[in-house]
Amino acid sequence: MKVSVIIAAGGSGKRMGTPKQFLPLCGRPLVEWTVRAFKAVKRIGQIILVVSGDDSVKAETFGVEVATSGPERQDSVKNGLALVSLDCDIVLVHDGARPLITADIIEKAIDAADRYGAAVVGVPVKDTIKAVGDDSFIAGTADRSKLWAAQTPQAFKREIITRAYQNIKGIVTDDSKLAEQLGVKVKMIMGSYENIKITTPEDLMMAEAVLRSRNVLSDT
Repeated sequence: MKVSVIIAAGGSGKRMGTPKQFLPLCGRPLVEWTVRAFKAVKRIGQIILVVSGDDSVKAETFGVEVATSGPERQDSVKNGLALVSLDCDIVLVHDGARPLITADIIEKAIDAADRYGAAVVGVPVKDTIKAVGDDSFIAGTADRSKLWAAQTPQAFKREIITRAYQNIKGIVTDDSKLAEQLGVKVKMIMGSYENIKITTPEDLMMAEAVLRSRNVLSDT
């Protein structure tokens, strides 16, 4: 089985106040931790890092293939898909700003995509979720037992993700939504509450604490 991964790292970092992909995290650029996690999985034969044109030279130093990001996330992933090997069986799509992903979860995502065609890593929500109207009054309460927070990687058989990106309708921020629009059933598999997306300075502090707890800093 041949596996490729697209790491989307071309965001502008609006909530952080600066592009976060190359912010320092425990002595390395944030996105380098993400790349290292996928390099640790032997079944992955191709890593495509999607960054803004200004960051291409820095991205190439990680020893991966580099694609240029687009105006929206879906455009960036589509540019990454253009570089995926034609003999690839499984394609993973991952947020560059999730540097705490583990090899074990990546392996499970690959296996689930191979078995079901499409799979998403996620975690059951812990909080009660409220729907709120434009007037800020609560309009309803969701059944928490059926709610999961989607993470990445999201994994697909190549023909599914290729067809999905040929049939984009509107702007979407989640690749599995495109598969759903094709009528493909997507399997949810357990991720990790540590697999956070770095969006604020507080998230960086949490990520540093997790990395230190894993004792992975000796070679930084």
